[in-house]
Amino acid sequence: MTTARYHIEHETRYAYTAPVSQSWQLARLTPRGLPWQTLLQQSIQIDPPPDERRDARDSFGNTVTHFGLHGAHRVLSVRMQCTVEVAARHANTSFFDMPDLPWQDVRAVLNLQRHADDLAALSLAEATPLLPLSEAARGYAEPSFQPGRYWMSAVLDLMHRIHHDFEFEAGVTTVSTSVDEVLQQRRGVCQDFAHLMLACLRAHGLPARYVSGYLLTDPPEGQPRLMGVDASHAWVAAYAPGCGWIEFDPTNNQLADTRYITLAWGADFADVVPLRGVILGGGSQSMQVRVSVVPGD
Repeated sequence: MTTARYHIEHETRYAYTAPVSQSWQLARLTPRGLPWQTLLQQSIQIDPPPDERRDARDSFGNTVTHFGLHGAHRVLSVRMQCTVEVAARHANTSFFDMPDLPWQDVRAVLNLQRHADDLAALSLAEATPLLPLSEAARGYAEPSFQPGRYWMSAVLDLMHRIHHDFEFEAGVTTVSTSVDEVLQQRRGVCQDFAHLMLACLRAHGLPARYVSGYLLTDPPEGQPRLMGVDASHAWVAAYAPGCGWIEFDPTNNQLADTRYITLAWGADFADVVPLRGVILGGGSQSMQVRVSVVPGD
């Protein structure tokens, strides 16, 4: 089986206009260990050094680094470095050997809740505070989910349509931009397109989760690969009984392959924020993020 190895660096730097006296932070910066993904080595460097630090798992199985700083500081830097090996997704390769199932049957089987995996997946068909059920999303998805259409065909068609109908443009949305607003302006970034696809699937009673991570991108022809110019990426995993989770990227109109490195997953972006916390003091703040994904030997 073909595998790919990557060296990844993800640095977040906060600068404050006034001293921060106390800071408590949660970092989801540890790539997941998966049947197709192996974390070979990793370090998370925090400056200033934290006064307390521990790792734990959240309800989705993501590794969360909890840390606190109790001395005055004007800058906080969190730098993750790791080496990851990625193979082909087992679900994506085995799915095509299985018979197709109409999408309504997928929903019906899930609602029987006979298997633990199905029951766990069904919770991801529910609305969240960040992604309430959207009639606009239901209407947009309707042409893809015609009665009797096979689940895989319907979800692929939805992915194709989002890629075709929406323009990638940074800076036109924020974390709080709703799915209905994205539908109106037809522009956004990978987070918006992942949220839209989630809202469309859940509006039809189908479970799906938000996946965050990194995607290897190629520099322009003849140009060297630059450090720190990549970005985090987001895509969607949809679930069908017997097939498991299949990963769809509406931003790039493709299934996830060995170029996709999984960091964390959850019900929406709020569950996978790379770094979030609470501070005392600090005045106003600025943030810089640098990401590099480099193929390794």
